[in-house]
Amino acid sequence: MTDRDDELRRNLGWTGPEETDYEPSAAEPEPTSPPTRAVPPRPPVDYLPPSNPPSAPDPRDEDPGPTIEVGRPPIVPTAEAGAPRQFREPERPGGSFRQPPPRYGPPPGTPRDTGPLPPSVRGDSAPWNQQPERQPPRPQRPPIPGGPAPEPSTQPWTPGGYAPNHQTGQPPSGSYAERIRADELVPLRRVAPGRGWRLALFKATFGLVNLGQSPDEILQAQLEAKIRSGLRGHFKVGVMGKGGVGKTTVSASIGSVFAELRQDDRVVAIDADTAFGKLGSRVDPRAQGSYWELAGDQHLETFADIRTRVGNNSAGLFVLAGEGTPARRRVLDPAIYREATSRLDRYFTISIVDCSSTMDTPVTQEVLRDLDAMVVVSSPWVDGAAAAGQTLDWLAARGLTALLQRTVIVLNDSDGHADKRTRSILAQQFSSQGQVVVEVPFDGHLRPGGVIDRTGEMSAATRRRFIEIAAALAEYYPTHDDRNRDRY
Repeated sequence: MTDRDDELRRNLGWTGPEETDYEPSAAEPEPTSPPTRAVPPRPPVDYLPPSNPPSAPDPRDEDPGPTIEVGRPPIVPTAEAGAPRQFREPERPGGSFRQPPPRYGPPPGTPRDTGPLPPSVRGDSAPWNQQPERQPPRPQRPPIPGGPAPEPSTQPWTPGGYAPNHQTGQPPSGSYAERIRADELVPLRRVAPGRGWRLALFKATFGLVNLGQSPDEILQAQLEAKIRSGLRGHFKVGVMGKGGVGKTTVSASIGSVFAELRQDDRVVAIDADTAFGKLGSRVDPRAQGSYWELAGDQHLETFADIRTRVGNNSAGLFVLAGEGTPARRRVLDPAIYREATSRLDRYFTISIVDCSSTMDTPVTQEVLRDLDAMVVVSSPWVDGAAAAGQTLDWLAARGLTALLQRTVIVLNDSDGHADKRTRSILAQQFSSQGQVVVEVPFDGHLRPGGVIDRTGEMSAATRRRFIEIAAALAEYYPTHDDRNRDRY
């Protein structure tokens, strides 16, 4: 080994024995693949270069001759490779020699105190019960060059992301059963139309094309749902009006609508007209009972006992008739009326009272004390509208303003000769005072003298108007227990 090699060894920090003199052996075969460029090893972390490296002549200034790599035999040209070509590796900081592989041991320079070495646990020197040292945590993967370092996640693991607020261990607020709603899971089925061209199309396609109900059918369904809404206690409606405007017909029709749509409740129509009212004959001509029989019977303990004293029609409306025979000359007084209606209240929920056309009678005064709502019937003519206006003025003069606010005005066309313009003007005048106004068209089935058996026999327009009247009255259903009734 020459002095030049020793100088290069000192410059490169070689710490091996000096007598090592490795020469490449020509006997070792080399694959014919092109040589790969070796990546120089990274110096140790605690490597300290010498403070004053000795000056050495730059080997690049001299002609080193042919370049020979240490540890690599010269490339022998073959027939397949063709003619040899000149190859020379790029210049390295240490000259033309390849850097030797790293050797164990401290680098040259002043050694540093790294502390005592850990005891060896290899072989038979380590006791059997000694646990091996816990390895330090594996360092995190280095960040991607050019991007921000990932921050460690502090959120707990969520299975599938369905935990409430993405936090596990906290129960959801409310009931689990309330969160499962059938209307969100089960697809809605359209109700089949009941009339019109939608029904014809539904039948022609054997139910395959169902466009649902028309807007008019939907509105009527909402009105019927309003009539079927819940109420507490009893609900009593009085019907007043001038004679000949259809007051009894309207009473029987409203009662029949309530009886058909509220089949869970019993509905009764009461004839309180002292001038020989005809309500019993319009509902059930075979009714035999009256106020006096009902008030005088001391053995009314069940509904079957009451059933023998009242009549009924096919719609389910019961009726307590007045005095039907003028020869008896029995006059209805407030005491008889109060006793009879108190017994009816035990078994009937809704009562429709057909009042007298004379408002100053004692019976009418007793009726008004116990009403939840009122219906004032008027004809679509000037004289009938004037009589209805006088009735409203009389109620206001008696201080019945609360009952006046719960009043519905009915413009009943009983003969079919009403003028459309007159009806619209009267409806506008009554509604300007805050009352609900409903116009009932002429219907031949409701002529005086006929029996109102069921609402299905009415025309569609007439039945719709009576449903609107009943829905307007349903706005005043009592919502609390009314055992101690004190209306006015």
